[in-house]
Amino acid sequence: MKTLKSRALLTLTAGVALAANAGVSAAETLKLAHFVSPAHVVNSAVVYPLKEGVEKQTNGELEIKVYPGGELGSGPTEQYPRVLQGVADIVWGLPGYTSSQFKKSMVVEMPGAIPDDMHGYDMLWNAYEDQLKSEFPGTKPLALWVSEPNIFIMKDEEIRTPEDLEGLKIRVSGEMTAALIDAYGGTPVQMPAGEIYNSLQTGLIDGLVTGASAVNDFKLDEVANVYSVGAPLGHIMFYLAMNQNKYDSLSAEFQQAIDDNSGEKLSRSGEQGWNARANETLKAIREDADNEVIELDPEEIAAFERIADDFREQRLAEKGTNDVLDAMRGE
Repeated sequence: MKTLKSRALLTLTAGVALAANAGVSAAETLKLAHFVSPAHVVNSAVVYPLKEGVEKQTNGELEIKVYPGGELGSGPTEQYPRVLQGVADIVWGLPGYTSSQFKKSMVVEMPGAIPDDMHGYDMLWNAYEDQLKSEFPGTKPLALWVSEPNIFIMKDEEIRTPEDLEGLKIRVSGEMTAALIDAYGGTPVQMPAGEIYNSLQTGLIDGLVTGASAVNDFKLDEVANVYSVGAPLGHIMFYLAMNQNKYDSLSAEFQQAIDDNSGEKLSRSGEQGWNARANETLKAIREDADNEVIELDPEEIAAFERIADDFREQRLAEKGTNDVLDAMRGE
């Protein structure tokens, strides 16, 4: 009898231990990687809203650990392979760095693509299921959004007309903007954002096309001194993507927490964050007497627009992506 009681006690004890272990093993930690500094706007606008929302909803049982500055591997062009291989569970990236993979998605980057009454994130999600999903194999996008409008950021060069770009080397983030700069008469140079500072400082490039938020994020005000605002230069698209298999392996509760804190809600936060940072940065640039800020007038803008409009229509026809733009606009 004593033996039976002892066995029963052992069984009960083992069951309690297994239950306790099961509770511990239920907790998950997701690795989120990006290649920029902790001060970059991606953290405040996208990374931490996701992290804090998920962790609050799951009482900390689902943790998102952030690895900034390339801690899980340097090289922004490797972001998508990194998440596919499981090196990171979630990554932030720019389609422009691997333009050939995102031919449809990058339609949103074209000048004139986004109507005045729409947002880039709306357009991307409008077209996602029918048009863009195939460009994100093996992943679940958690956010899709675009930057503030691009501007010219130059060192000692004033840009008021397309002719001013002749003979100048202009850094771009992707193939679409490269083609646009070529149409304007400049020489596009594609390189990661982390290389811009030294390239502008040493004269490897004369300037760049990107959003004003990058001036703050990459300290470009230390090497640039002329800014031209108002030309139709499009936007830059971004994604935050999660390994699909990792997502599928999570409990229904954890999946719900991811879903509730991502998608259009997180995308809107990203776009608003980029625009707010750009407005703050432009204000500081204008207030610095060492800078020249050129606000293009309507006639100057129109000279760029004539080229940009032809560029957009020709590119849509050549790439067969008119239907993509229509889907983005909900047409």
